[in-house]
Amino acid sequence: MPLAKVNVDVDEKEIKDFINMQLEQALREFLFMWDIDQMAKRTCMSKSFLENEFLHDPRMKLLERRKEKGKRFWFYEESKQAMKSIMDEW
Repeated sequence: MPLAKVNVDVDEKEIKDFINMQLEQALREFLFMWDIDQMAKRTCMSKSFLENEFLHDPRMKLLERRKEKGKRFWFYEESKQAMKSIMDEW
C-alpha cells in the first residue's frame, strides 16, 4: 500500500491572530484587575513610561483603586480601553 503525501499551506499571520485572540480571551476571563507590574509586563512598556504617558491621565486616574498609601490597581478591561484612547491621541 503506497503512502499518501499531504501538503499543507499555513497562513502564519492567521495562526498568530488566532492565538492572540485566544490569549486575549483567556486574559479577559482571568484578569479582573492589574497593577503597574502586570501592566508593564503585558504592554512591554516600562513603569516610568506608563507613569508618564498613561497613569497621570484623568481617564486612568478615574479607574485607579487604592487604599491610603497602598498599592494601586486598575480594572483590566476599562483601563485597557482608556489606554487605547490615550494612544489614539498621540
